[in-house]
Amino acid sequence: MDLSLWLAFVAASTALLLIPGPTILLVLSYALTQGRKVAIATASGVALGDLIAMSASLVGLGALIATSALAFSIVKWAGAVYLIYLGIKMFRNAPKQGAGLVHTDATASPRHVFWHSAIVTALNPKSIGFFIAFVPQFIAVETAYAPQAAILIATFVGLAALNAFAYALLADVMRAQISRPAIIRRLTQAGGLTLICMGAATAALRRA
Repeated sequence: MDLSLWLAFVAASTALLLIPGPTILLVLSYALTQGRKVAIATASGVALGDLIAMSASLVGLGALIATSALAFSIVKWAGAVYLIYLGIKMFRNAPKQGAGLVHTDATASPRHVFWHSAIVTALNPKSIGFFIAFVPQFIAVETAYAPQAAILIATFVGLAALNAFAYALLADVMRAQISRPAIIRRLTQAGGLTLICMGAATAALRRA
């Protein structure tokens, strides 16, 4: 896989993962109410769920890309529209009052939290749709698909796990930061603009 393409994927994934979304709020909530042990179980479950969802998405994407130029065009334009839609929605709906933590089960065991997080993440249709829309711009269609997909999956899941673990370990500091309306609003708007740019880049793709 081309190094510059991989570095672009790392940069884009990192920018998106740093935005404190529902998953991060869940990790923070468990860390603050039940300690780091359960929060780390949550982060691990999310990583497994991302691995399953992304793998399933890229297997289907690979089949579509290999089928025909028409299939590639359909995936490309559908993905571009979806990313731009998500970006506009994220930018316009950036919270003005800060982000709140979510309610968690104070009696849940680490094992229960792990599997619950994994299943919810893996079966989330939005996750699967996002991966199908997000990944094509980092795939060189003239190169073997499977090795590229494996690298991108390992990279994204690794970054997602590190990000979730970092939030879990720094829960007290992160809670203070995400409770500040200006911080969370700007982060969310930046994420929205990033998605819009990715959508535009996806629309510009050409199949070899």
